[in-house]
Formats: sequence, structure tokens, C-alpha cells
Amino acid sequence: MNRRNFIQKSALTIGAFTLLPNGLWAKSVIDTPYKIKEVRRGVSVFTEKGGTIAYLNSPQGMVVVDSQFPEQSQHLIDELKKQSANPFKLLINTHHHGDHTGGNISFKGLVEHVVAHQNSLLNQKTVAQKQKTEEKQLYPDVTFSDNWKQKVGMEHFKAHYFGAGHTNGDAVIHFENANVAHMGDLLFNRRYPSVDRTAGANINSWIKVLDKTLNTFDNETIFVFGHAFDPEKITGNKEDIKAFKDYLEKLLVFVDSEIKAGKSKEEVIKATAIPGVTEWKGDGIGRGLQSAYEELTEGK
Repeated sequence: MNRRNFIQKSALTIGAFTLLPNGLWAKSVIDTPYKIKEVRRGVSVFTEKGGTIAYLNSPQGMVVVDSQFPEQSQHLIDELKKQSANPFKLLINTHHHGDHTGGNISFKGLVEHVVAHQNSLLNQKTVAQKQKTEEKQLYPDVTFSDNWKQKVGMEHFKAHYFGAGHTNGDAVIHFENANVAHMGDLLFNRRYPSVDRTAGANINSWIKVLDKTLNTFDNETIFVFGHAFDPEKITGNKEDIKAFKDYLEKLLVFVDSEIKAGKSKEEVIKATAIPGVTEWKGDGIGRGLQSAYEELTEGK
């Protein structure tokens, strides 16, 4: 290609980009490692690495639910600072796992309060002490047992604790006016879940927690999920909760039948499918099988 043709083609390319809607030029030239999508009424989700983050940037202050890891939370903070100079009012953790609280430290000296269930705080401290990572933590300074509520601007935020599930400290965080509820890892959408028995997880209780969730929120609620097999499906509705509840129920029924058939834990974990379960995918089927076996044989 001669110099004249190169210049002409370059000019045409640049000209074409200038015709794109606002923001697309920047995304075309500088691709970000993260994705941001508005869910409803100013509530947005941020995904990069780790559990899904939800946030609201209101004139009265920003509220962020979960924080992924330090690098990812800094990406979010930088992005929000570009949008406005609004203060960071609240950081709320759905539970203690590092892919949801590891990024808390990025908010140190920036956010007014960090909120979580009291068991989530205990679990976070226990893990940090065991791993000798206390200096990398920003612990919640506001905790609750059953419910917690606060208003920021026109939005009301309410945390619900329904009992043990994925851990013994998982809470559902509801943006009440927007009617968006962040479930954290109480819901793995079509992806085999982890069940952290070291932190008080209980599958039988988890099923009841999902029932309480279905009874608490209405049919218009949009739910944010901690993880999904399809990264585009991190939000959904009650049908997704019912489907996950059905998976957990079938998991217990299957493992219980295997135990009654005299199967050992090692034999049960080798299963590659659960009867009646067709939608759940991924490479973590063994985690649920092992947890179900241990739960059903506990004390026997």
C-alpha cells in the first residue's frame, strides 16, 4: 500500500468512528477488562473477576454491594469517580468470600461504612487470621442479625438474612425503590455451586432460604446473581430461583439414595450427573455431591 492510499484509508476509518454513538469510540480504541450494565432505575452491575458487583451512584452518595478483588474494585472506583464526585456512602458485603470482599481494602479511607451480616464478619476474620492476610482486609464496621435498613438519597437499602445457605452469613441486599435484589452466592445461575461447610453452609437450610426469598419479593423483582455459567445471565427472576431450588432438592434426593444403596463418599463424588438435572453445567459437580454426602451423614 502506498502512502497516499494509507492516508486515505486511515482517514476513512477515523471518520467512520466519529459517526458512532457517544462512548463507542472510546470502547473501540480502549477496551476495558470489565463490563458495566444498568439493571433498573440507576442500579447497575459490574463484572470482571469474582462475584457480581451491584451499585447505585446517586447524587447523595454511592452504594456498592460486594467488591471482588483489589484490582477489580479499583477499576470500579476509578470508573465511578469519572462519573461523579459523589461520596462513597456504603459498601455492603453479601458474604465473606474473598471474591466478594477481597476488594474491600480499595475502599479504605474512601467509604463511610462497610456493612455485612454478623456471621460474615466472623467468617472473614477467621479466614484472614488463618491465611495471615489481616492487613489486606477492610472489615465491616456495621453488622446485623436478621435485617438492616438505611436510606441514601431517594433509595432505601434493606438487607435480609434468612438463615444458612452457601455459608452461614449470606444476606440478600434489596434496592427497594428500584426493586433489585442482590443474592450474592445464594444463587449460582445454571452453574454448579460451591457449598462452604467450613463456614456453616447447609443445603437443607439453603432450600428454605430460597423459599423465604420467593415469598419476600414480588414478581417484578430483578435478582442479581453472584455467579452464572453464562456470564451474560447474572440477572434474572423468580423462575431462576425456583430452578436452583429444584437443583438443590434433586441433589439431596440423589445423594440420599446413593447413601442408602451403600455407596461411599468417594463413590458418590465420582457421579457425573444428577438424575433430573439438565441445566446445571460446569466442572464443579463434585463440590455439591461431597457437601450433600457430608451433611446427610453428619452425626451418623
